[in-house]
Amino acid sequence: QVRLVESGGGVVQSGGSLRLSCAPSTNTFKYYQTEWHRQAPGKGREWVATIAVDGTTTYVDAVKGRFSISRDNAKNTVYLQMNSLTSEDTAVYYCRGANARGVYWGRGTQVTVSS
Repeated sequence: QVRLVESGGGVVQSGGSLRLSCAPSTNTFKYYQTEWHRQAPGKGREWVATIAVDGTTTYVDAVKGRFSISRDNAKNTVYLQMNSLTSEDTAVYYCRGANARGVYWGRGTQVTVSS
């Protein structure tokens, strides 16, 4: 069973930045389509960004131009760089990895943006 572990969350002031990391228990992460999702208090989980196996990236409109998803194959880690954060970005952020064998989720990391 593949396990994903997120890190990098915390409390940041509005306008600040954070970088989230997602590390898997497998050494073949570069073969996974990896996504970041988030769930704000009282709301459903929403998709934020995807990095495909070929490196193509896509984003939800709300974060375009502010967030950047990337993968470091040497470190077997996927990142979410978040800039110009606002209170609307406060949520638990989850990493999701998928390949032909299945879909795997992390337990999430809390991001709180204070105004």
